[in-house]
Amino acid sequence: MALNARLDHRKPLVFDTHELGRRPGALQRLTREFEAPRDLGIQGVIGVPEGAPVELELRLESVMEGVLVTGTARAQAEGECVRCLEPLELELEADFQEMFSYPDADDRGRPKAEPVDDAEEDEDRLFIEDGLFDLEPVLRDAVVLALPMQPVCQDDCLGLCSECGARLTDDPDHHHDATDIRWAALQGLAGSLEDGEKDEMSGEAPRSAPANEKQEK
Repeated sequence: MALNARLDHRKPLVFDTHELGRRPGALQRLTREFEAPRDLGIQGVIGVPEGAPVELELRLESVMEGVLVTGTARAQAEGECVRCLEPLELELEADFQEMFSYPDADDRGRPKAEPVDDAEEDEDRLFIEDGLFDLEPVLRDAVVLALPMQPVCQDDCLGLCSECGARLTDDPDHHHDATDIRWAALQGLAGSLEDGEKDEMSGEAPRSAPANEKQEK
């Protein structure tokens, strides 16, 4: 990407490379713990809650064209199972490696004779500015790649009942008696006929009988 606005060294994901002194082969190891920024993860699926602790281990290696950064981020991610929608947690470990280039060096690490304004070339590159680099975009990409796109609470989760929403893992024998809708109307008619036959067998006299008897008198 193109050069950013001036970086703030007080931000937890901004790192200083001055100690390396632009000496190829120089190494620096760092550990840092910070609070997770907002939307760290796969939005709406799973991620590290904002403010949760994140542990970072870094290895900074000076090379001709810049600083090669290798690291690992560890944190607790939270989300929900895509099958049964139950909350879940998992231990996140995201590895990454990225080159941060000096703005005055070409792809071979040689100083540029003249500045070249090539937006397309710079779009995919990350730069060191005033000896500082911002690790946040690299960390975000690494976390997304390390997280499952479809997290599950357990590999054999059975999901939810499509009819009532019951969690099938809690009751593997859960089922509903299926009724063929093509026969539902006939079953209702049969039930009505059965009720009518029961009434006739009970021997109840019709309500109009008393009126008929009075007319005969």
